[in-house]
Amino acid sequence: MYVVTGAGPVGYTVAEQLAHQGHQVRVLTRSGSGPEHPLVERLRADVSDPSQLDEALKGATAVFHCIHGSAYRASVWAAELPQAEQLVMNAAAAAGAVVVFPESLYSYSEPDRLMTESSPREATSGKRGIRTQLLKTREAHAANTVSVVAGDFFGPRVKMAHAGERMVPLVLTGKPIQAIGSADRPHSFTYVPDLAAAMIAAALKPELWDTVLHAPTGSPMTQREVAAAYAGAAGVATPKVSAVPGWVLRVAGIFSTDMRELAELLYQFERPFVMDSSESQLLLGLEPTPLAEAAAATVAWWSGAARQAS
Repeated sequence: MYVVTGAGPVGYTVAEQLAHQGHQVRVLTRSGSGPEHPLVERLRADVSDPSQLDEALKGATAVFHCIHGSAYRASVWAAELPQAEQLVMNAAAAAGAVVVFPESLYSYSEPDRLMTESSPREATSGKRGIRTQLLKTREAHAANTVSVVAGDFFGPRVKMAHAGERMVPLVLTGKPIQAIGSADRPHSFTYVPDLAAAMIAAALKPELWDTVLHAPTGSPMTQREVAAAYAGAAGVATPKVSAVPGWVLRVAGIFSTDMRELAELLYQFERPFVMDSSESQLLLGLEPTPLAEAAAATVAWWSGAARQAS
């Protein structure tokens, strides 16, 4: 039996893929959400409660911890994430289960270079420093863990992302897109179903436990190229794509906490920001989904969401 904490884009997709593979899955959320499938048990649970967590993890062989902070702020992450991960790892260690985490590129301390599995992850301060510390804590814990690193998300159910609600609905309605930083710098985007597949494969390979892997990720794309891929999949004209200069967001950050938190990571879009997943692909036996297929699935999901909302 497998346990998934959280039913956001990653948790939902992990649970869905596990069920389609014939595995029994237990999804833990406060709302009781998750995929509707005969093999998916959706439980209302507060994973910050050790007693509930211990009970929910009994009999689990792997835990996919897919809960993120309640807000995109360093202060919130610092207050919520370390404690949540500690509780999950404690319960998993007691149950004899491996914990698989989705991870970001934030901790990489030399982001101007091609980021590989062996690149240094020593970034400090803000959200970047928190991700660094989380990785170090996982490494030191008694539980077996695997961290699977991904670039910026795209795919079905991915809403709050640069290649999500800030782009796809605008492509579908022919409205102009305002990218941040630069529309023409190469950037790594990871298709969420590929991340989910990598997390599941890692859980099934004990020889890969207690490592950091990279999710299968295709060639880097500019934000303009992502918009063009969506437009091609939708059969519409590519909309105009411009960029909001970094200095505008930095000035806005003086007055807005949200803008300040966003500006902290502008370096990812002002310069090339590229990861390589070739080593992990060999270890996992996986390849990234072709862009045309991934873009088509993403557009189809957004088109369906728009019809449901109307």
